[in-house]
Amino acid sequence: MTSAEIRVAIVGGATLKGREMADLLKDRKFARDVRLLDDEESLGQLEAVGDEVTFVQQVARDQFDKVDVAFFAADEKYTRINWQMARDAGCAIVDMSYGLETEPGALVVAPWVERELGLPARLELQPAPLVVAHPAATVLALLLARARKSGAIRHAVATVIEPASERGRKGMDELHEQTINLLSFKELPKQVFDQQVAFNLLARFGQASNTVLEAIQDRIARHLARITGGQIDPPSLILLQGPSFHSYVFALHVQLDTAVDVNSFAKGLVGEHVEVTVAADDSPTNVSAAGQDDILVAVRPDAQSPNGVWIWAAADNLRVQVLNAADCAAYVAASKPHGRIQ
Repeated sequence: MTSAEIRVAIVGGATLKGREMADLLKDRKFARDVRLLDDEESLGQLEAVGDEVTFVQQVARDQFDKVDVAFFAADEKYTRINWQMARDAGCAIVDMSYGLETEPGALVVAPWVERELGLPARLELQPAPLVVAHPAATVLALLLARARKSGAIRHAVATVIEPASERGRKGMDELHEQTINLLSFKELPKQVFDQQVAFNLLARFGQASNTVLEAIQDRIARHLARITGGQIDPPSLILLQGPSFHSYVFALHVQLDTAVDVNSFAKGLVGEHVEVTVAADDSPTNVSAAGQDDILVAVRPDAQSPNGVWIWAAADNLRVQVLNAADCAAYVAASKPHGRIQ
């Protein structure tokens, strides 16, 4: 079966990830049919998918009939409640919510990284889900894998700044409203972050927030270890919440066991999914990375150490994850001769 012949359902079709996934599938003519499914709050909502407009429908067992791949783009709790309906219908499960990573047999995968490292394909046809790795873990793993071309890595330290879109539309709306209210001296909404995010940088959310920033940091480290198969030592890592809407930014310091030639090091990073900028005025930003398929990278020498180098990178969090999810589905399509996945 080719990818153009498969039928797809996106659970969480009205979410940011779900819409990004639907647009990618239509732009690349990946599937013959794309169903958008979501909770009751989104029922009947019109969504543009490529040049077509479709309704968001309710998640139900019969919606997964004759569906080959079910993408889960809702929140973790909603995924855990509904995924077994898709599994029982014979769908391959591709989870972008992380809700299924503790399920028996679940694989945390990042096809970009596994191809780079030459790891054997693990995307087997099975009822257990494929969990798409956290986008920050994918970016860090790919950059560190390429950095090894210039020498053995003695140690790496990463500062990762997260955008509001990782908290979905509610996170973006709260950042937007906080920005407006600050400029007009009004009270700030804090339902999502329980902290001021606008014009601010956070190492921790407020106590009333449903999200713990340290838990996300732990997930990034955990996923990085799982997708690299032990080939890359994990960097020291800190995750911060930034006042931006889209795209991760990374300050990654790499210490090699020999002196670094910055130009050679930068050339070693170039390749599939990575674009290295040279001009100073082209330095990556979260704005320039938004909507881009590639990780944008600039390299700077460490003035304090001849063996050290700084990598400044930016990547669209939604694009990185949906592109890897689409690669998972393409593998499933290529491996599936006909009928349902049993």
